[in-house]
Amino acid sequence: MRWTPWLMLALLGCVSTNAAVLNTSLKLPAICPDGVQVFTDSTKVGRPYKEVAVLNSQGSYQYTNESKMVDSQRKKAAALGANGVILGTMQDPSTGAKVWNALIGTSANRKGYAVAILIPEDSARVAEACKGK
Repeated sequence: MRWTPWLMLALLGCVSTNAAVLNTSLKLPAICPDGVQVFTDSTKVGRPYKEVAVLNSQGSYQYTNESKMVDSQRKKAAALGANGVILGTMQDPSTGAKVWNALIGTSANRKGYAVAILIPEDSARVAEACKGK
């Protein structure tokens, strides 16, 4: 396979999010990403919820931003059937990592952490947000 500059840029611009599912016996149907509500901290949820998974995201700091990180976390949460995400920390790479990235091309990733949650009382909002999707 020949690596074109456009393909490299597309791959570098991606944010990947993995999930550590907290309760493997909890099987939820996937929802649309628009049905996942984002909270800046747990006190903002305002209703009882269950933690579904810990989400860890990363992507090249040059081609990602916080918005792309949150979008990736929403998509992963939706795939797990979670209807909320509580944002955790987002961290840029160190200055040294950025310098090495510029000099020799080593990775320098922005990283983000969040918790995917299920708010049982929120099914009507999710149904409306995902209508037709």
